[in-house]
Parts: sequence; C-alpha cells; structure tokens
Amino acid sequence: MRRRQFLTLGTVALAAPALPSVTSTAYAGPPSDVVPSRAQIIALVRRVADLWIAGHADSGDNGWARATFFSGLMAAYRLTGEKRYLDYTRSWAEKHRYGIREGVQTRHADNHNAIQAYLDLYDVEPSPDKLTAATETLRRMVNSTKVDDWWWDDALHMAMPPFARIGRLRNDPAYWSKLYQLYNDTKRRRGLWAPSSGLWYRDDRFLPGKIVSPNGKPVLWSRGNGWVAAGHAKTLQALPSGQANVAEYKSTLTQLVSALRPIQRTDGFWNVNLGDPDHLPGPETSGTAFFCYATAYAVRTGLVPSATYRATAAKAWNGMVATAVHPDGFLGYVQKVGDRPESSQPVTYDSTADFGVGAFLLAGAELAALAS
Repeated sequence: MRRRQFLTLGTVALAAPALPSVTSTAYAGPPSDVVPSRAQIIALVRRVADLWIAGHADSGDNGWARATFFSGLMAAYRLTGEKRYLDYTRSWAEKHRYGIREGVQTRHADNHNAIQAYLDLYDVEPSPDKLTAATETLRRMVNSTKVDDWWWDDALHMAMPPFARIGRLRNDPAYWSKLYQLYNDTKRRRGLWAPSSGLWYRDDRFLPGKIVSPNGKPVLWSRGNGWVAAGHAKTLQALPSGQANVAEYKSTLTQLVSALRPIQRTDGFWNVNLGDPDHLPGPETSGTAFFCYATAYAVRTGLVPSATYRATAAKAWNGMVATAVHPDGFLGYVQKVGDRPESSQPVTYDSTADFGVGAFLLAGAELAALAS
C-alpha cells in the first residue's frame, strides 16, 4: 500500500464532512489483557523507532509534532540504552541550536514542546547552553501577569512539563505557581474540564450547547484528552511530591483514566470521539497510545488499582500491536493533524504521523515498567 507521509503543518477544516473512519481491517477478537514481557515490548519499540528514523534522514523542524516524536524517542533511549536514539535526538536539537520556534518571546505552548526533549538531553549530558532559550522563554511568562495563553487542551501536554521541570532544575517555585495559574485558567475559567465525566473538551467551541456530533452527543476528542492525560503524567513525574498542586493533578489524572476504562473498545482502542461511539468509529492510534501511557503511569504510581487498570493498559498496547503496527514497524491508524474527530479523515492502516509514533514510544517505555 502507498504510505502517505505526515506533513508538519496543514490547514484544518473547521467543519469537515463525516467520512468513514477506517478502511477494512481484519478483526481477530479482543486483544490479550496481559502485559507482554519487557523483551517483547522493547522489540516493538525498537521496530517502530528504527523504521521512522530510517525513513527520515532529515530530522525535521522543532515544532510541536516533531518535538513529540523526540520526547518519545528519548523515552525509548532510556528504555533500551540505544545510543543511536540519543545521537539522532542530539543532532536534531543541535540543528535548531536548542532554540524555541518563533523565538524566546513566544507564549504559544506548541513552541514550548521542544523543551521537553532539550531537558531529556540535558539530563544525559548537562550543559547550561542547552537550556538558555528554554529558560528565557518560560521566565518571560513567569514574570508576566497574563494567564490566559492555554486556550486549548493540547497546550497542557506541550507546556506543563517544561514549566514543572525547569522549576525543579532551578529550584524556583515561581515556575510551578505560573504553571498552575495557566492550568487553572484552561481547566476552570475556560471550562474545558467536564467534572461530571472527568474528560476534557478540546477548546471552548465544543462546550455544552455548541458543537455536537451528528448524533447530538458531546464531542470529546480522543487525542485532545490524550494530550491532557500525557501532560498530567509528565508533570507529576517532574514535580516534588509535596508541591502544593500535586494532589489536584493526581486527582484530575485519576478521574480521566477512570473515565476511559468503561469506554475502551473491545479491540483495545478508543474512538476518535469519546462522547459518541457511533461518531466515526474505528481504531485510532494517537489517542490510544497516550491513554496507554497515562494508564500505565497511573498503575505504576498507585493512582489506580493495578488489578483493574493494568489490563486496560495491556489491551491498549496489544491492540495497537495487533492492528496498527505493520510488520516492518510502520505505525498506522494515526489521525493526522487536526482538532476534532472529523479532522484528517479517513484514518486508515496507512495513516501515520510523527507525534503518533512518539506517543507509541512513550506508551511502550511506560508499559515496560509494569512488565516482568
């Protein structure tokens, strides 16, 4: 089959027509709910990472999509110790001089996503110059009174972890205070969090009474919730356990992970609209991978019961491996750039994107911590 390569940026239609979500795929029954062995997980992580690198001699830009891939690749490096992954990431960061897209004056969360990979490189090979631009761009926000920059839920993944990690590295709680102010504006003032369900709206266009599915049900975009889940998990890994807002971050992630379990598909995936199983149904990898990652993290850290949620993470991983991973390591069924279920449809066996690969690598690295 011809593979459509991911475009870094694209124009997203605001009202795309409802199209079939998938091409045909063989359904072999429900995936196993047993976590594979560590060796099996590592083998799949390597296969997917190696195929992507082999096909991308140009490491790409430092925008949010490619930065998400490199965050995943550094997780794969920590899991496998494969030096090629470190070298490829270092080469990408050096090409961009550890800089910030649109310059240090930017307040846009997408431009701050690359800081996560820069910090991963710093952790391996500490050097102050790696974080000069990263620290400056966040410092400017810390010193500002503006708190309404994160108007869409993706922003929580892109920028929460950098604020948490830079604050810890500098031992400066001001970064954590600013993080919470920005987060609270997204969550409560904008109302993107639905406390009744624990799920999140992508942005205020999808709030109750506004955009709904063709069946009149809420639009709770899968990958949007995946960004939120991963952002919380990464932030919690960075913050000291006694930091003032940790309890809320834990509670919010627990509610989200708990809401996901009863709506997981029998094939291990989640639909592109978590609020309507009949709206463009079919396997989708990017949201599923982030949910696998966040659920495995929640199990490992005791936020949710292992006896129940370990199986949820395992089914997600095993479903992706059985349905979305091609024999050569190509990762399919990734919904490309968008902001809603209708974006970049149809989602097929040959649909992929760098951020989806990054999410899969993150999921594998976290799930491996639960493996024997």
